Amino acid sequence: MFKRFVIRFKPGVPQRIHLLLAALLWSCIGITLFIRGLSWTIATGKLWIVIPALMIGTIKSLFILDKTANNGIQRILKFTDGTCLGAVYSLKTWLLIILMMGTGIIVRHSSIPQELLGGAYMAIGWALCFSSRHAWRAWQLVTKGF
Repeated sequence: MFKRFVIRFKPGVPQRIHLLLAALLWSCIGITLFIRGLSWTIATGKLWIVIPALMIGTIKSLFILDKTANNGIQRILKFTDGTCLGAVYSLKTWLLIILMMGTGIIVRHSSIPQELLGGAYMAIGWALCFSSRHAWRAWQLVTKGF
């Protein structure tokens, strides 16, 4: 009985929705972090920090996050339609996300200068946004048939 209940109310979605969700999450979180970091940088009057933040974010994207994004896409491409929406990330990845959010909260309330926080947030946000291109491309390829 419980198994039938779970199957009936499981938020199972097609593969293309998992790809869309992955792309949206990376993009929206990246934009949010970038804007937050930019606002802190503007508040300190040190806009020159934007350039190194973009450079560092691009390097992080190309050498670290692109591989992570592609691994996630390959994982999603193995899903059958009807896989639970929460499976967009593995349990290990969800735990890492929670850890990163907690670290962000702690760092935000630390004594680290606002311009350094702003630069770090912009770099991370840009890296997420830039690497989201892989999920957007995969989503576009999968949805072409629809």
